[in-house]
Amino acid sequence: MSLRTVLATFLLCASMLVATSAHAQAVSPTPDRDKTWAAVTGLTMVAGAGTQLLMPRVFYSDPEVTVGWKGRWHVSVLAPVMTLTVLTALNEFALKDAFAGNRPGCDDTNRGIVSHCDSYGMMSTHTFAAASALGHGVGVFVFDTLKWSGGRVNGYALTGNVIAPFVFGVLTGVGRGLGNWENAGQIVLGGVTGLGIGFLSGMTYAIMQRPECGYTGSLICW
Repeated sequence: MSLRTVLATFLLCASMLVATSAHAQAVSPTPDRDKTWAAVTGLTMVAGAGTQLLMPRVFYSDPEVTVGWKGRWHVSVLAPVMTLTVLTALNEFALKDAFAGNRPGCDDTNRGIVSHCDSYGMMSTHTFAAASALGHGVGVFVFDTLKWSGGRVNGYALTGNVIAPFVFGVLTGVGRGLGNWENAGQIVLGGVTGLGIGFLSGMTYAIMQRPECGYTGSLICW
């Protein structure tokens, strides 16, 4: 074997080793995520949705029944709540793959290779769900107050439809950021989108579904 052949073989092997080493070093490290915040934000997301599922329609004046504050639970609230649930699932299982926005600490070198980089973060599903609950509650509260209560404000309705889901929404958004599960842009986009869609849902529901059960005076409206 000639000296030239030996030298060429040596250079080829060396270049392959360098390339392999450089490729290994180029892989971004596993991002650090807080599992406690993942659990907390999961609970606050569900709690926010629960306020809209369990909150009664509170209203004041109705010329066809006894005047005064009343609360009625409507089975029909399942329609907007389930619609928002389906949209949340659509974001998680379809839109995220379409947007392809990497979670914090993830990029093309480690996505699908290291833990916590096996899914995308745009838009934040947790923030979308929590914000849509808030938007729905605000829509119901505003139109129950203006359309069905003659502009009178009820503190219980304000707390259940606005304040409680607002607190849960803030905790969800902040927690997703502190836990390093999504970045600020992913959280804000999920929150703004969810808030808008939720408000339209709550507004439509409150306008179309009268809060009183009719002449029966029943607490649960079927």
